[in-house]
Amino acid sequence: MEKLAIFDVDYTLTKKETLRELFKFTIKKKPSKIVYLPRALFSGLMYLVGVYDEKKVKESFLKFIDGIHEKEMELLVKEFYEKRLSKIIYNDAIVMMRKLKSEGYKIYLISASPEFYLKELNNLSIADKIIGTRFFCVDGYHSRRMEGENCKGEEKVRRLKEELKKDNIKVDFKNSYMFSDSLSDKPLFDLVGNAYLINYRKKQDKIQVLKWK
Repeated sequence: MEKLAIFDVDYTLTKKETLRELFKFTIKKKPSKIVYLPRALFSGLMYLVGVYDEKKVKESFLKFIDGIHEKEMELLVKEFYEKRLSKIIYNDAIVMMRKLKSEGYKIYLISASPEFYLKELNNLSIADKIIGTRFFCVDGYHSRRMEGENCKGEEKVRRLKEELKKDNIKVDFKNSYMFSDSLSDKPLFDLVGNAYLINYRKKQDKIQVLKWK
């Protein structure tokens, strides 16, 4: 049986929220995309007041990717990784992933952020699988329309088990690890025998907290 080391991405591997960083990077590359800033701010406000759920707010925020051809997006996210994403990864996260990888653990990154750019984390040459929220690409053009559900909470567990079944991998969950900055990942914490919160500031006694830099 395989042992997994599962890592959330935003604020667990990275110091900042990756989707927001992609938006800012895209605006720098294409200043005309600034037109979508009011929409992004509005969608965030609608989420805060409970009008939009997370799927709706994400689809609204991602209006800036509508119509980008997959070849153009491929170049954009590669440059995003090289110039921004790779710069905001916690060194302690890299050390932990490499340590567990050397001990025979399979490294899985599971995030609610879009999979179309998270796949660039393969450049770290550590992860065995990267799972994120999926969005449609129609006739070669990216769409903000979400494919399936937002990869958060119980959906992370469902997607994980879906991938394990597809790859015919049986897992020793009791001796597996989960790392996240948020208790929204409780379904994954409950699945493994070793759970850790990253840089968590609120008082809680059930899960050990690690401070990463």
